[in-house]
Amino acid sequence: MENMTEATEFLLLGLTNDPSLQLPLFISFLFIYTLTLLGNLGLILLILLDSRLHTPMYFFLGNLSLVDLGYSSAVTPTVMIGLLVGDKIMAYNDCAAQLFFFAGFATVENYLLASMAYDRYAAVCKPLHYASNMTTGICTWLIAGCYACGFLNACIYTGNTFSLSFCGSHVVHHFFCDMPAVMALSCSDRHVNELISVCLASFNIFFALIIILVSYIIIFVMIFKMHSGAGHQKALSTCASHFTAVSIFYGTIIFMYLQPSSKHAMDTDKIVSVFYTMIIPMLNPLVYSLRNKEVKSAFMKIVWKKK
Repeated sequence: MENMTEATEFLLLGLTNDPSLQLPLFISFLFIYTLTLLGNLGLILLILLDSRLHTPMYFFLGNLSLVDLGYSSAVTPTVMIGLLVGDKIMAYNDCAAQLFFFAGFATVENYLLASMAYDRYAAVCKPLHYASNMTTGICTWLIAGCYACGFLNACIYTGNTFSLSFCGSHVVHHFFCDMPAVMALSCSDRHVNELISVCLASFNIFFALIIILVSYIIIFVMIFKMHSGAGHQKALSTCASHFTAVSIFYGTIIFMYLQPSSKHAMDTDKIVSVFYTMIIPMLNPLVYSLRNKEVKSAFMKIVWKKK
């Protein structure tokens, strides 16, 4: 018979139960998380130390690195501990806290990418008015709005998920407390809660995507009107890194959250989740630093100064 007591803890199945794979996975995730910490902290430090990077674009980029650290740290250390010591039990409140911080930082990143698209639009299409359009005050308000929207949404996501009753199975078919996996365990009617979650996720994603798409359509129209080859190259280079990060982020997020939990194949979700919880936060600083001459120049300046 089913255990009909309310859940006080959850058992996370993790990525695998095969003991021979747990150590290699731990080493892989440790390597990825170390690169994530070094890349994002290094980029934040570089932006703080080099006065040439004290511009709106790098102000947003520094916050993007901070957010990547946040949602990677909400998930990866827990997964590594589970692989290393085999303890995959998570208390009810810890599970809710993990979902809150992960959803919060991921939603902040969603709006940050939209703000960065608007910044690129202002830089490429209205360069003469860029300084007046993207003042320190405006950038600060945009960043504050991103964090406010992100953590307000996290409150709704978490409250909507954990307002359900969990009196059946307490086994989460995932390696962290993600909303679809936890919601699938509820023994109460979850259709309204699922609808709220899908509608809220749809609004967040598509509102940000509309801003990004409109910004890039105008940017590309402006680029095609340019007669200078150098102008084409410069305009494209300022947008290429951001466009790459946007494509990776939204491709995985749309796959995960814009479908009911009943439609989710948990094994597929785990693979996709590894990508957006661990790989994307590691890739973002690499994407922005390897394609950015100013970042590389600032890094070489710091290195030569130390020498």
